[in-house]
Amino acid sequence: MVSSRHNTSLSKKRNLLFLQKDPTRDIAFDVLRACLNHRYPLTDSLLRAVNNHQADPRDRAAAHRLAATTLRYFGTLRTVIEPFLHKEPPESVQIALIMGCTQLLYLDTPPHAAVNTIVSLLHRYHFSPFAGLANAVLRKIATAGRSLLKNLDQPRLNIPPWLWRSWSMIGTDVPRAIATTLCHEAPLDITLRPNLLNTILLDTMLESGGMLLPNGSLRFSADTVVTQLPNYAEGAFWVQDVAASLPASLLSVQKGENVTDLCAAPGGKTAQLALTGANVTAIENNPARIAQLQDTIKRLQIAVNLIQADATTWNPDVLQDAILIDAPCSATGIARRHPDVLWTKRQSDITTLTLTQDRLIAAAKNMIRPGGRMIYTVCSLQKEEGPDRAKAAESMGFIPDPFTREELVFLPDALTPEGWLRTHPGLWQERGGMDGFFAARFIRKN
Repeated sequence: MVSSRHNTSLSKKRNLLFLQKDPTRDIAFDVLRACLNHRYPLTDSLLRAVNNHQADPRDRAAAHRLAATTLRYFGTLRTVIEPFLHKEPPESVQIALIMGCTQLLYLDTPPHAAVNTIVSLLHRYHFSPFAGLANAVLRKIATAGRSLLKNLDQPRLNIPPWLWRSWSMIGTDVPRAIATTLCHEAPLDITLRPNLLNTILLDTMLESGGMLLPNGSLRFSADTVVTQLPNYAEGAFWVQDVAASLPASLLSVQKGENVTDLCAAPGGKTAQLALTGANVTAIENNPARIAQLQDTIKRLQIAVNLIQADATTWNPDVLQDAILIDAPCSATGIARRHPDVLWTKRQSDITTLTLTQDRLIAAAKNMIRPGGRMIYTVCSLQKEEGPDRAKAAESMGFIPDPFTREELVFLPDALTPEGWLRTHPGLWQERGGMDGFFAARFIRKN
């Protein structure tokens, strides 16, 4: 007969095991609750959670992967666990279950580890009454394995219905193409300094696993550590998705021109403009993003007049030859890198954002000389933030200056009948896709 003292000892050991810290799961759990329950951005939530748990870089990377994968497949994961729940548990418990499911179905975590880590997490976060439920549900999912995914339309499940409907306006086959690409991590794209494109550095980059894209960008696999690429510290290049590199290049800035980049952080487009030899002013109002912009400028060693100001009220000393408006938006076009936007954004958010976008367009009109150029761009796939804002710019007196086939010869599918630029993750699928951007170019009336 087992003594009560022995039982007590086992119970204490089990409790100590449950209470042991697990930074990877704890951080991921905090991040997912912030995103899904409170609609906080993944990047901000990750930084806060890492600081709270005093995690090292390895735990941070693992937690980010777990949280991002969960968000990328959230619709599917929610569907998978639903039949195993006779009664809906609290939201935090559902998130924990879905995390366990992510580990089992997408991250190849051994079943015993996936189950035990979630059971322990629920004990640590004072959800002990649901630990038995988690144990039972996750063991059943582990036994069934990926057969649970067999008859599911994962691309459709992973996109909220309101976004799927809105993307159908781009083209009937576009939502599925986008959703299919979003099931995979985004590759790493970089832009080389123009004077380095034909040097030995390009060959070195290609030898390091880079793929030269038709527009001149270099693409690396998603697991590439950018700081370990050749000449990173020397400012030979910067991280920039191929689609993000297009608006600034289409502004066709010339040496000596006065150019302003509104809402300039993180600085990729600012760098493109500055390296043409133009006199570039970068406007950014967010203090945290200002710091990011400063870091970019410092590493690249480029000459930029950096100003912290509200771009809707700031005025230049002299009228500008060209303005680039990279407006704040819903960011639905960058869900490959930020899958949280699929679940943190609401259709009602768009109206507020379009008001700010119109204010920026109106403000830019007073900054540009007669005959000067403006490009309005957003990393959004939403009609309200793209085509509708281009039409609003026309109503404010801007003259459309359509992009040409020659300018987009390497990406003809991105040129709309109106002469706008429209990219989306479903383009270049065979190469790994691209972010979703809208851009339109205008001339200020004389």
